[in-house]
Amino acid sequence: MTQDDINSQEWHDAKNWLGPRWLGIYFSKKDARSWVPKPGPILGRAINLGNPAGAMWATGIVLVLIVLSFLTGVYAGA
Repeated sequence: MTQDDINSQEWHDAKNWLGPRWLGIYFSKKDARSWVPKPGPILGRAINLGNPAGAMWATGIVLVLIVLSFLTGVYAGA
């Protein structure tokens, strides 16, 4: 079985999706991809939180949002 087969099998397994699949919370340590497509192509992509690179992407996005929120609050109060 190739890695592409494993990725596809993991992606189709409902146990790897938390909540509704359109929400895009995906966790699979066997799936080598850090970004996976959501079930509907129009919905975009989801971060694989089971992949170390995916977890780093999620952490980075959250940190950027926190910094932007802080800077917006600082400049709005000035």
